[in-house]
Amino acid sequence: MEHLSTRGLPRLSWIDTLYSNFNYNTDGYDGDAAEDRKSQDGSETMPFIDESPTMSPQLCARGPDGEAMSPTPHEGLLPGGDSEKGLEMKKLVLSGFLASEEIYINQLDALLLPMKPLKATATTSQPVLTIQQIETIFYKIQDIFEIHKEFYDALYPHIQQWDDKVTVGHLFQKLASQLGVYKAFVDNYKVAVETAEKCSQGNSQFQKISENLKVKGPKDSRDCTSSVTMEALLYKPIDRVTRSTLVLHDLLKHTPKDHPDFPLLQDALRISQNFLSSINEEIDPRRTAVTTPKGEARQLVKDGFLVEVSEGSRKLRHVFLFTDLLLCAKMKKTAVGKHQQYDCKWYIPLADLTFQTLDDSDSCPHVQTMPEHEIEEMKTKISAIKSEIQKEKKAVKGQSRALDRLRKKMNEQESCLLLHSPTIPFRIHNKHGKSYQFLLSSDYERSEWREAIQKLQKKDLQACVLSSVELQVLTGSCFKLRTVHNIPVTSNKDDEETPGLYGFLHVIVHSAKGFKESANLYCTLEVDSFGYFVSKAKTRVFRDTTEPQWNEEFEIELEGSQCLRILCYEKCYDKSKMNKDDNEIVDKIMGKGQVQLDPHTVQSKNWHMDVIEMNGIKVEFSMKFTSRDLSLKRTPSKKQSGVFGVKISVVTKRERSKVPYIVRQCIEEVEKRGIDEVGIYRISGVATDIQALKAAFDANTKDILMMLSDMDINAIAGTLKLYFRELPEPLLTDRLYPAFMEGIALSDPAAKENCMMHLLRSLPDPNLITFLTLLEHLKRVAEKEPINKMSLHNLATVFGPTLLRPSESESSKGHVTLASDIWSHDVMAQVQVLLYYLQHPPISFSELKRNTLYFSTDV
Repeated sequence: MEHLSTRGLPRLSWIDTLYSNFNYNTDGYDGDAAEDRKSQDGSETMPFIDESPTMSPQLCARGPDGEAMSPTPHEGLLPGGDSEKGLEMKKLVLSGFLASEEIYINQLDALLLPMKPLKATATTSQPVLTIQQIETIFYKIQDIFEIHKEFYDALYPHIQQWDDKVTVGHLFQKLASQLGVYKAFVDNYKVAVETAEKCSQGNSQFQKISENLKVKGPKDSRDCTSSVTMEALLYKPIDRVTRSTLVLHDLLKHTPKDHPDFPLLQDALRISQNFLSSINEEIDPRRTAVTTPKGEARQLVKDGFLVEVSEGSRKLRHVFLFTDLLLCAKMKKTAVGKHQQYDCKWYIPLADLTFQTLDDSDSCPHVQTMPEHEIEEMKTKISAIKSEIQKEKKAVKGQSRALDRLRKKMNEQESCLLLHSPTIPFRIHNKHGKSYQFLLSSDYERSEWREAIQKLQKKDLQACVLSSVELQVLTGSCFKLRTVHNIPVTSNKDDEETPGLYGFLHVIVHSAKGFKESANLYCTLEVDSFGYFVSKAKTRVFRDTTEPQWNEEFEIELEGSQCLRILCYEKCYDKSKMNKDDNEIVDKIMGKGQVQLDPHTVQSKNWHMDVIEMNGIKVEFSMKFTSRDLSLKRTPSKKQSGVFGVKISVVTKRERSKVPYIVRQCIEEVEKRGIDEVGIYRISGVATDIQALKAAFDANTKDILMMLSDMDINAIAGTLKLYFRELPEPLLTDRLYPAFMEGIALSDPAAKENCMMHLLRSLPDPNLITFLTLLEHLKRVAEKEPINKMSLHNLATVFGPTLLRPSESESSKGHVTLASDIWSHDVMAQVQVLLYYLQHPPISFSELKRNTLYFSTDV
């Protein structure tokens, strides 16, 4: 949760937003809307409370607010009957909530503690605060404390004497009915915080009190007390309303409809939702739709949507390349029913345009970047919405309001993703003026723009200066002239268009010919995903040749992909030519080309050979596609003497080890020389190298260590991934898979922690020790994120499905028709499970086995 600002009242999130709608404040097409985030008086608005743990599970470490241990979960939490399992999950939710309720009561108590002595001094000759100031700062705190103390005292015995007949709905119903006290607290909150701040500045004695309030720990806590500021404690009731509503969702999820609690909990949730709705402002981000036809006038050569860096912010622009100038525009905001128009931001005559790199004296503009995990969360959201749209289409023939709402929601998310995902800089310089910077998603795209401009510059161009009237006429014509009408998002495509391929594309890059001079040559492979292209693989550098023979095979994961791009580079070894900028590819592009991934062509068991021609160069390659459901099958090995496809318990028993030898050796090699490798575990290794290592480990070859030291590090990383992928049963087991899926969906952190730690304890020892070993390794890899570009979320995306995906017999129980459905639901939940553990403080095997939960809970 974001840190509290004292300049305004936080908006409590509308409950639907809490569960399904991350509202990233994207600029959409109009990038200048960022200024709208400030209030009229210029102050920043308060953070929007959104704790959607189903999309972003995060366990907070022990902080300054007096967090404590959660109660130990019931030992019976294992997959069983739906009713039995539901009641166990319900108890877990209640136990976690009870623990956090105790902490909350202690926090309120700590806040009330100085109130009585302050009131006593208020009537003396030397008051610390006046009666009015005290009543303003501590307004309704006593009432809130009494409500929750009563609730806790009533709930506690029910949890202690738990069985299937216990009812708690009436307690939550009563708690919800008293939310009017919170409404009064919320209305007064801003004034209370400002008053406390002013009093603290004007009175050193009160400052000392407000900065060091003592919060008691729970009964079973190791720490007796912790110091917390008054400002932090005043924020707790704001947070608590949201937490209570989340818990009601979880309780309903795990309460049978025929249970007496169900209607009571439903009523409590309705009251809570209405309360949150009544105090929340309606969120309506202003976005502009993009639609257009064609035109004439000055000859337009190329146009498209690019992200410009302007004053440190990303702005989505429409860039137009004419025969004699480059024009950067944005769409004007217009009233409904009026014609849309462009507003020219700047233009440069091509005669004055250069691509010069920045001098050392020039400063590179600061680029606003979105955290990697938020990018991945947006992808998760988009995938889920796509599945909802498919289901809605089947349920309702033709258009519906629900379908329109889903498409609008997806357009917003995809627009935001396109705005924040590009990282490759493309700089435009005016010889007589300013420089501009765009961010692109791929080197292919940057090369296209550069080549198109350079081709026009070969003509005899005259510098042109447009009058204001001429510029206005040209900008007005852009609407008719443009060829790219919409940003490349799913919601702008026709329903009949192919949804793309989900699965694995196997590509062999054979050779290339047509080079006029010998050079050091290599290729990179890009595929499209979520509207932009991503580099997925890279061949070795073939030195000093005109006819490189790579013959390297790669396995590339596709996420709704429709196109494969191949770029051929000449490797630059001259350090004096190196560009200092981040993400700048300095090697020279010799050629580039692309091929459409036609499902009918590539979806066969046989290899399909093809040739891409690029600038007189011909690159020969072969490819075949395996759908996700086929490629992810776990098939036990017939040869039980090896390690691949053999149960982990069999391997560790045979080796007399706690962790399989292959896991230990691959981790050691990656940490020795691959931890600084950009894209380690994401970039594909050469498939033939991986297969050679697989055969060596299966045969227990004596020279395996020599092979590892000589092998490309991406092949070693690929071998480790392949080992876990080919286990006959996932590392986290088929038996516990349903419980992991339910645990990660819990909204209350205390309940979630109880569940997730208990599930780890339930793993067999070889699985648990291997998982904890891998976990610590991945954390060490992520520590090098500034160098290797692999965040915890990136690593969770790579390894989550590999460690959790059920075996075929287990996964076939639930019939899923679309590969995109599989991706959006199962796979993303698997990613979230691993991410939860990666973001967790170190987990000790011995502590887990002692049945002790020493982890903290934030409230």
